[in-house]
Amino acid sequence: MAQKLLPAKRRRVIRREVPGTPGTVKREDTTVKRGLPRMRGLRFGILPKLLITMMVVMFVPLAAIWFLDYRTSVDHLSADIEERLSAQADGAVGFVNSWVDTNLRMLRQNARLEDIVAMDPHRQAPVLQSIIREYPYVFLAHTVGLDGMNVARSDQEAPKNYGDREYVQRVVAGAPMGRQFVISKTTGKPSFILSVPITRDGRVVGVLGIAMDVNDLTRRITAVRIGETGFTFLVDDTGNVVAHPRARQNLAKHPAVTGSGYESGMKKRTVFVEDGKQIVAYSEKTEQGWTLVAQQDYAEAYAPLRAANRNAFALLVGSVLFVGFVSSVLTPRLTRPIRNLTDIAEQISRGQLGAAIAEVKRTDEIGGLARAIDRLKTSVEVAMKRLGGERTSASDHSTAANGGVPVVGGARGRGDGR
Repeated sequence: MAQKLLPAKRRRVIRREVPGTPGTVKREDTTVKRGLPRMRGLRFGILPKLLITMMVVMFVPLAAIWFLDYRTSVDHLSADIEERLSAQADGAVGFVNSWVDTNLRMLRQNARLEDIVAMDPHRQAPVLQSIIREYPYVFLAHTVGLDGMNVARSDQEAPKNYGDREYVQRVVAGAPMGRQFVISKTTGKPSFILSVPITRDGRVVGVLGIAMDVNDLTRRITAVRIGETGFTFLVDDTGNVVAHPRARQNLAKHPAVTGSGYESGMKKRTVFVEDGKQIVAYSEKTEQGWTLVAQQDYAEAYAPLRAANRNAFALLVGSVLFVGFVSSVLTPRLTRPIRNLTDIAEQISRGQLGAAIAEVKRTDEIGGLARAIDRLKTSVEVAMKRLGGERTSASDHSTAANGGVPVVGGARGRGDGR
């Protein structure tokens, strides 16, 4: 009986008075499907909104932590990469400075000897020969007069004129030392010359110089390897190659060599393209004004950083998937009780009062809502029973009327049946 009283489609009767005809009532019948828009709002509104809310709440702090960790990792890796190249440059520059300084100190000590200051070739020759014996990489030790001619030599060759050499001219002009890469007049091979003044009573009376084979220096510089593609090279203050694994031409216009914006002990970072590859280089000046360059292919140097980027991206994607999975698991569990209560409320509205409400045992807000709906169900059940009793009583009165017994309140009964 209850199902007949409350059908699935609720009939709404609207009574309106027709204008101009007092007392005339127009009845409009509209049929509305109960609960359909509301159910759509619950099933297709709350669930996605709650899912999105949970994903945002979980993802935002996770993304913030990931970003901060990623930036820290990138900064550390970049610093490590640059420190590695910079350290190679520092080490090579330190070796060059020490190598040159050692030879200069040796020259200055010998230039103060009485036998050298005397500018007597017979007294100077034994000293020059002892230098050759003590320093195997020195193939010629000699003295030069102010006119540029040899005074004495460590070998047995005839005196030669070195007046055209820069290392002689600078010392004669008053410089504390001279240096030059030249093609040796003795061996015909590239060599490095160091020279210091010979002084007597505060006056320059000659030049003491040594010609060195730079193979030892070259081997030390070119032996430095940085990964698979990195290496170091050294050029003098004019760009001439002192040590390089491959190049022999002047490198004054090399991107890592050009520029005078830094001094001895300072480093310059340069990124350029060479042979179609991007190169990162650190260059540093030596105390002699030479330039030491440590370079490596950019792709190889920053490979750890790219790997960190890939790992960070994979972590981010994994985090998003994890957040989505957790949200998709938890959200239905949170919305299922609400949907269940909605279905029960819909059944109650149709007069179906047999459904049990399991959520009444919950202690949260959903439990409070469930208990309220349960009380509503009880109230509706009581009301429906009372309405059923009244209809039974009305039916009994109608039967009595048919038997000749007067019907009490018949007009109201007709109104109820309308």
